[in-house]
Amino acid sequence: MDEGDWLARRFEENRAHLRAVAYRMLGSLSEADDAVQECWLHLRRHDAGGVENLTGWLTTVVARVCLDMVRSRKSRREEPVGAHVPEPVIDRQNAADPEQEALLADSVGIALLVVLDTLAPAERLAFVLHDMFAVSFDQIAPIVGRSPAAARQLASRARRRVHGTATASDADRSRQREAVEAFLAASRDGDFDALLTLLDPDVTARADASVAPAGAPRQARGARAVARQALAYSRRARYAQPALVDGAVGIVVAPRGRLFAVMTLTVRRGKIVEIELIADPARLRQLDLAILDS
Repeated sequence: MDEGDWLARRFEENRAHLRAVAYRMLGSLSEADDAVQECWLHLRRHDAGGVENLTGWLTTVVARVCLDMVRSRKSRREEPVGAHVPEPVIDRQNAADPEQEALLADSVGIALLVVLDTLAPAERLAFVLHDMFAVSFDQIAPIVGRSPAAARQLASRARRRVHGTATASDADRSRQREAVEAFLAASRDGDFDALLTLLDPDVTARADASVAPAGAPRQARGARAVARQALAYSRRARYAQPALVDGAVGIVVAPRGRLFAVMTLTVRRGKIVEIELIADPARLRQLDLAILDS
């Protein structure tokens, strides 16, 4: 058996596994098959002789392909958020292997795929690979461009939403968006009192070194201190707008259309309890961002 035949045989041994990963990531059988085919092309172009764990390598490749496809789907805004309906797993007329289709149907429900489709791409990948296929966070981290600890947080956040354990006030994006938009409006207007009504008394705000003025403190604690800090940055608020940041409502600052900074806000019981201002280019590249319509 020559190397090409050996490679094809090994790939076919992994095809069902790769298709299962891709289907959970994409919610579409046709797109899953496209992702698996792209994975095969990657394998053919790669020298697989030095790969010790071919299944792990292929899983990583198909995960990267799926992540790119999900991000592309969201960036093109092909449909409103939440409107994508996953394809049913069983297709009696077109199923190439009914037994494999049935196995997928046993483990993946449409309801679960609908929930997965509401997650940010990196959250979905971390949850699918770790919780469904036992891939370690050390392996997941480089795929999503995060540290293992950050990858663990992505999966944890996704898990809470999948299992419905987040409180209604925390999980409700519309309420979260109301708080974020009110904070943004108060910052633009320089309304100190309005900011105080939005902030938890023990709120904490942090800014990374890339955006904090030289010598200025990078952290503020307490509603009055955070409100004063927000007003100090108010001149940039005119360039800001609400966005989904890793699946949660936050703020992007983009003067003349160029991304400058991202602000994440944690809202609990209608109050903002934590704010982080991120401007470091390396960190910004790791975020999944989607501008929210007005």
